[in-house]
Amino acid sequence: MQRLTAKQQSTLEFLREYIEEHKKNPTSYKLQKSMEARGIGDSLKSVMQVIESLEKKDLVKRDENRKLYIVENGNYANLKNIFSVPVYGLASCGEALAYAEDNVDGFLQISKSLFRGSDSAKLFAVKALGDSMDKENINDGDYAIFEKYDYDKGEELEGKIVVAVINGMATIKRYKKVSDEIIGLFPKSTNTVHQPIFIHNSDSILVAGIFKKVLPVKYVSL
Repeated sequence: MQRLTAKQQSTLEFLREYIEEHKKNPTSYKLQKSMEARGIGDSLKSVMQVIESLEKKDLVKRDENRKLYIVENGNYANLKNIFSVPVYGLASCGEALAYAEDNVDGFLQISKSLFRGSDSAKLFAVKALGDSMDKENINDGDYAIFEKYDYDKGEELEGKIVVAVINGMATIKRYKKVSDEIIGLFPKSTNTVHQPIFIHNSDSILVAGIFKKVLPVKYVSL
């Protein structure tokens, strides 16, 4: 595990909080301005130097538009704020083609600040397969994070993105009740080939979890 300086860690956590609050990734300039507005008086040059040091540690990456992304690879020690999320196999973002397996393929190391209000013990990840949910920014190979669905609590599922297991196979779709007897699992895709999956309420279907966030595959290292 790599150790971070106090400035590296505070900058990394501020970046996490910015992404969580604004639902988008900042450039170094926007991050510095946001820090400045919060009373953190580091110069742009200073912030960029810290970002560069985090890039060298493979904790931050910049895309072609210079936007900052956090690499969730467990390379740094922050025992208070990091927890492990198990990754379970593949789940189809097309037809229900990928087998849902109970075997853990690995773990993602994730900041608690990304999941405030969630029980970290109930979170799990699946690797998405296909493009039927790309309009929800869940792309082929991405890691979708879900919170285990508690049937005893009976939380409302209508309109939510879920990972559902149908006859032993998993799929990621938006859940909608079509009628008293029929449940629809709907794609949201730029690819018009994808069609809803309709399930009779007597069929074998298990809602394993409710969607929370997605981690793009290019910024994840297991």
